[in-house]
Amino acid sequence: MSVGKKYGTHPEVIAALLDVVGEAAMVLSFREDRTFAALSVGRFGAVGSTRLDWAGAEVIERCESFDADELRRLVASCAGADELAVVFWSNLAVPSVALPAALVAVQAEAVLECSPECWIYLVDSGVLVEFQDGEGFTAGRVPR
Repeated sequence: MSVGKKYGTHPEVIAALLDVVGEAAMVLSFREDRTFAALSVGRFGAVGSTRLDWAGAEVIERCESFDADELRRLVASCAGADELAVVFWSNLAVPSVALPAALVAVQAEAVLECSPECWIYLVDSGVLVEFQDGEGFTAGRVPR
């Protein structure tokens, strides 16, 4: 089965997040997901199966905390007003979502409950936040 046919087959994983953010979130199609991925996570190499290689990227901050308060703080410090955020999950079967970065901050608990790994691309500022459960967050500028 091709990756495109597997994409988004488990939207129930993000159902609680979608319930709390409502129509402010847009579930991305496979094509939209791949377009945003090419602008963000796709510009990094990989270390293992789900970790990004930050070598050569401008790292803004690394922190060992891995809780909603830390995600809230990072998004608030890196995102511009009214900025769009795209949230990618470690499994393509879970569809990516686009929503205001301010809502990612407000609903940080719901975001982190969806998956043990996620990446939040702040579209206007070109910042990517990587979350690895048990390891913390890394925020940095997407390489050009």
